[in-house]
Amino acid sequence: MTMRFAPTPVALAVAGLLLAFTAAPALGAGFQLNETSASGLGTAFAGGAAAAEDASTLWSNVAGISRIQKSQGLLVLHMVKPSIEFENVSSVAAAQQTLGGEGGDAGGVNWVPNLYYATPINAQWSAGIGVTAPWGLVTEYENGWMGRFQAIRSSIETININPGVSWKPVSNIALGFGLNYQRIEAELTNQVNYSAALLTAAAANGITPGSPTFNAIAAATPRLESSARIEGDDDAWGWNAGLLWTVNPSHRVGLHYRSSVKYHVDGNAQFVHPTATAAPPALAAGVSAALYDGRITSEVEIPPIVNLSLFSSINSQWDVMIDAQWTGWSTIQDLTFVRSDGARAGTVLGSTPLNFEDSWKFAIGTHWRMGGGWLLRAGFAYDESPVQMAYRTPRLPDNDRTWLTAGGQYRFANGMTLDFGAGYVWVAQGNINKNGDPPSTAANGLLSGRYSGNTVILSGQIGMEF
Repeated sequence: MTMRFAPTPVALAVAGLLLAFTAAPALGAGFQLNETSASGLGTAFAGGAAAAEDASTLWSNVAGISRIQKSQGLLVLHMVKPSIEFENVSSVAAAQQTLGGEGGDAGGVNWVPNLYYATPINAQWSAGIGVTAPWGLVTEYENGWMGRFQAIRSSIETININPGVSWKPVSNIALGFGLNYQRIEAELTNQVNYSAALLTAAAANGITPGSPTFNAIAAATPRLESSARIEGDDDAWGWNAGLLWTVNPSHRVGLHYRSSVKYHVDGNAQFVHPTATAAPPALAAGVSAALYDGRITSEVEIPPIVNLSLFSSINSQWDVMIDAQWTGWSTIQDLTFVRSDGARAGTVLGSTPLNFEDSWKFAIGTHWRMGGGWLLRAGFAYDESPVQMAYRTPRLPDNDRTWLTAGGQYRFANGMTLDFGAGYVWVAQGNINKNGDPPSTAANGLLSGRYSGNTVILSGQIGMEF
């Protein structure tokens, strides 16, 4: 019999890989990192667009640098430790594969740095620059886990360089504008069900499922897996603008906008295939040819952010801050994965629906000026996730979050400040019932169960006036 390799096995064999790239932005509510300062963490970042207490206002509201009276530099480091655990309920093994374990704790320790510098120029103008890592996280499951054909390792890192200026047209109004150069790098890995792809290829080439030949191929080629990795990166530009209104010496209102950032991610797909000596050579060659090393592209639009904040001094000791932040996650509805070289250059290998929803974060915080150079902070926040249950993936098993934070500051006589903060974030339990994109239990297995999670954040910050 002449063996003909039809296109059908391509979609099945690569199904696990499709999720690997199309879920690339979905890592961390959503994959947004709020950790932009230790001073802000103490109040759950409440009042961020209005507080303007140090140079980190370059991120939360660039207009706020108008309140910086001396040149100031800040060095910040956050330790972010998420815990992400899957509990199996009714998962189903992929065809020709064992089910595997629950994956362990997919969270890991992540270090998030920030750097800021701001300086007054004259009575009306101020300028500064901030370096932050606003998006990203790392998740990694144990090898051989039951969701391995959908995700193993997901790593996304960004760096944002944000120069900005502030102008005071009148004494109680400040306007700010900044530009953002942003770079994204991602690494995503998973397994591909090579055994199932061989059987799909056999059926597509006229070998009837259940026939002696088909059964012989199945018996000779169980538990074969390919390893897949995608690495991609891009550079892009955005902008931000803000307004700070000093209503009176005790009350400030801030409004800040960050634009979306559009990436054209370019990267590489790499595969390591198993030795399949028992498979008909034409089938093995065809499946391997469909899963070839090559270039890939995808379009990703990081969402815009709008922040409205109120800062109020109750008396000489107590301040209260409230905050509402909107993130336009609906810029990410679906993502397309395209080969950009080789025999299939220009073909769409698949499109994964994510259907992110716009989300809100609400926060309230307080300062207590206890004297002797000490200031203490506390905060609470509720953070909506953009992920809908029907579209939850093991790369982003996200759900709504509740923040409880505390922190403080010690100011030295020479103007140096030491800020510290700690936060605990509860992630609501989330159900998942996912068999990949495009859906195929045979290729990817069915991951059916629930996720639980939490995040611990510890932050330190050193500030110096010049």
